[in-house]
Amino acid sequence: MPLVLFDMYWGHELWGDFAPAWPGGAYAFAGTVGALVPVVFFAWVAPLLRMDWKRGKARSLAWAAASLSGLAACYLVAGVIATTVRPKRRRNWDADCYGEGGPCWVHVHYPWLWVVGLVSTLVAAALLITLLVRLSRRTPSTPPSTSEPVAAPTPRSPTGIAGRRPPA
Repeated sequence: MPLVLFDMYWGHELWGDFAPAWPGGAYAFAGTVGALVPVVFFAWVAPLLRMDWKRGKARSLAWAAASLSGLAACYLVAGVIATTVRPKRRRNWDADCYGEGGPCWVHVHYPWLWVVGLVSTLVAAALLITLLVRLSRRTPSTPPSTSEPVAAPTPRSPTGIAGRRPPA
């Protein structure tokens, strides 16, 4: 339901007024929205991966609460994308669809909008994955040990059983 409300109240103004005024125009806006897709998805999923119910329920609930902002951002980005979707049946392409900022109007004035969004999504996902792989390969430096060295092993006992009792 939030996506439908987003389309009803802000869709036409978003693509009719805001996107063309974006620095670089509507194609740059589509590129920005496309690049945000993997970022907001990661912002939603990353806290959920840190949850461990066995270690602590309160801590897991805190991580679940931390993921809600990422979920809200996902809804927002999905709403922006959903406002460009044309109705399935051509008979539903009424004047509202072709009104300024409507989904049909957007596809007429910016026919390659989906390509720009898709390419920017793929590039941002590749960059994010590369960054995460490089960060995971980085080994944490261990601080020098301040404890004394381990004592040398003691010589074996004269019986050769090293403190064990002989079988009875």
